[in-house]
Amino acid sequence: MFNFVRRAWNHNINAIDLERALNQLGVGQHRDLIAHSSLSAFGFVQGGAPTVIDVLQRNARTLVMPAFTYYTLVWPNHKKSGDWPAFPPADGPTWRPDSPVSHDIGRIPQQYLELYQAVRSHHPALSFAALGQNTNSILSSQTLEHPYAPIGVLYALDADIVLLGVDHRSNTTIHYGEYLAGRPMLERYAYFRGALAQTFFPNCSAAFNAIQGHLTSLEVVGVGKTQVQRMSVRDVVDTTLKMLARDPEAMLCSYNGCRCQHVRDKIRKNGVHSTQDSLLEQGQVLSGLRRSS
Repeated sequence: MFNFVRRAWNHNINAIDLERALNQLGVGQHRDLIAHSSLSAFGFVQGGAPTVIDVLQRNARTLVMPAFTYYTLVWPNHKKSGDWPAFPPADGPTWRPDSPVSHDIGRIPQQYLELYQAVRSHHPALSFAALGQNTNSILSSQTLEHPYAPIGVLYALDADIVLLGVDHRSNTTIHYGEYLAGRPMLERYAYFRGALAQTFFPNCSAAFNAIQGHLTSLEVVGVGKTQVQRMSVRDVVDTTLKMLARDPEAMLCSYNGCRCQHVRDKIRKNGVHSTQDSLLEQGQVLSGLRRSS
C-alpha cells in the first residue's frame, strides 16, 4: 500500500517518455554514447533500471557507463602523502570483474553489468562498462597510468554525453579535459592482479557545474521530476581546456580538507603543462573505430 501511495505522489514515467526525450535531444543509433544517471531522480520509472538501459541501447551505437568502485582503494602507510584523507577508510578488497559498482554511481550501471552482461574494463577503481560496436577499442585503451583514456577514444569518435537526472558533478568527461590541460592527478593504490598497484585519481567534481553556461552543444529536456541533458564529448573536453587555460584553478572546489586543495597547491607550485593523449596520437586504439557518419 505504501508503495502505491508513494508512486501516486511521484511522477510516473515509462520507456516512451524516455525515448521521446532522447529523440528531442537528437540522440541516435549512429553515435556512441556515455551515460551518467540517477534512477531515483525521475520519480517512478516503469520497469526500473532495465527500462532506462533498453532505451539508451536502442539509441546508441556503443553505450558506455562508469562502473567505478571507489571502495577498492587501499591506503598503505609507506605510500602516504599529504593529499590523503585525514582519516583514510579501511583498505578495500581486491577488485574483481563482478565487484559491485559504488553506490553513488547508481543502480543503472550495476544492472547494466548484471542483467546485460556489459563488458567491463579491468581498472581496479575506475572501470567502465560498455556494449556496442566500439566496445573493445574504448575499453582496451584504459591503463593504470591513464584511467580516463576511454574518454579520449569517445572524443575521437565524436560521441555524445547524456546526463539522466544528474548534473555535471557526474560528468566524468571533464576529468579527461583536466588530464589534457595538465591538471595534476593524485597517486592512489589498489590491489590489481594480486599485487599492490599505483594508479591516479583526480580532484573532486563538486564545482563542475561551472561549465554549464559555457557549452555550445548542450540541450536539455524535462522528464518526470528531473531533466535529461545531451552534449558532445568534444565540446565538454574543449570547453574544459579553454576554462583551464584562462584559470588553471577553475572548477576546483573550496572545501577545506578536500583533495582539490592539494591539487591547487601543486598548480601554484609547479604550474600546469598541457599534454597530448599518446595512445590516440600513436593510433594504438583508433584503427578499428567506427566513427559517426
